[in-house]
Amino acid sequence: MSRHHQQNPGSTTPSGLAGPVAGPPGAPVLGRPPGSAHGLSQGRSPRLAQRAQEAARGPGAWLPADSAEVLLVTGFDFLRGEVERIVAAAGGQLRVVADVAEAAQFWDTAAAVLVGSDVRELPPRRRAPAVLVGLSGEGDSLWHLAAALGAERVAVLPDAAAWLAEYLSRSRSPEAGGLVLGVTGGCGGAGATTAAIWIAQAAAGLGARVLLVDGDPWGGGLELALAAEESPGLRWPDLSDASGSIDPEQLSDALPVAGGFSFLSWPGSRDRPATVDSATVGGVLDAARRGYELVVVDIGRGTEPLRNFAWDCDRILVVAPAQLKAAVASARLLQELPPVETALVVRGKAGAALDGSLIADSVGLPLHGVMPEVRGAAAATELGRLLELGKRRGVRRFAASVLDLLVGDLAAGDLP
Repeated sequence: MSRHHQQNPGSTTPSGLAGPVAGPPGAPVLGRPPGSAHGLSQGRSPRLAQRAQEAARGPGAWLPADSAEVLLVTGFDFLRGEVERIVAAAGGQLRVVADVAEAAQFWDTAAAVLVGSDVRELPPRRRAPAVLVGLSGEGDSLWHLAAALGAERVAVLPDAAAWLAEYLSRSRSPEAGGLVLGVTGGCGGAGATTAAIWIAQAAAGLGARVLLVDGDPWGGGLELALAAEESPGLRWPDLSDASGSIDPEQLSDALPVAGGFSFLSWPGSRDRPATVDSATVGGVLDAARRGYELVVVDIGRGTEPLRNFAWDCDRILVVAPAQLKAAVASARLLQELPPVETALVVRGKAGAALDGSLIADSVGLPLHGVMPEVRGAAAATELGRLLELGKRRGVRRFAASVLDLLVGDLAAGDLP
């Protein structure tokens, strides 16, 4: 799977999902909101919070309302030239400074802050940069640097020119969007897929618009766990040629539904997974964020799924059994995750709260809940009956606790 997948200008998805494309073809868009890498705070979906609160809370306003100026911090002349053309295409104003010390005075008033790959530190007490901008050929070092700086996204130029132009255009009039929650296993067989399904099911039961995304091309197809392989709608291979801005309503209309929520799965077949590059993944998740109140992404543990899917998540839950070996594996996994707010879910028996705290301490993450050991869960996964188990009281209580911490006062008692 290529990280930079070029598309022909003006191409559309198989179902006409792509909107207008500004400039040349897009490239990987790897997202994250401002925040610490430890602990989960309130999510960004005001409509989902409204299900549990009389007054919905809007998203954090980190963009100054009256500024259209984009700040670029770089000493690279070639990078400066590339960004100048992109900002002009987006109809914005660009201020370029060569070093961090000079940038400090303009940092807080800029509509968006871009930093070049030559930047190694940030001004003290300033918000995280919106985008780390680099050049093709810099490889994995861009993602390591983005994690170190806390950058929200990575744009590799010139391939990402179209996406960056569109991103900067939207930054001048930001819209409220849904929360993208990533769920991944700290070790193999941890139960991440099960947790993701139950969380999506619980949120849908509250009346929220929910999308469950299969983020593991080699996982065998999430649709099998839902017994929904025959449900009509798009799968990931159908979106492999998508480019440009995808219309969220058209995407929603084209996706299959199970358990009250939409889902986007890899096919549950023996065929080799189709190639869907990270540019397409970024575009799909961006549309999902605009079209749904909660997007739950079941992220595979491989390097490629983590990079393609985890960097577009606002929050990440790591699921691990209450075992020492699982704790060690989970701690190692943290080195591969983006710098978003991350917490641990421990899978264990009802009395595993103490064990959960010990496991969380050893991993170095806050404990976000204990997922119950449900008899027959493994068989239910094979038979596509996880949604039936999701109706059990203990499971609903676990899922409600996750939603409660994500969006505010969403108590387990509100569930029937």
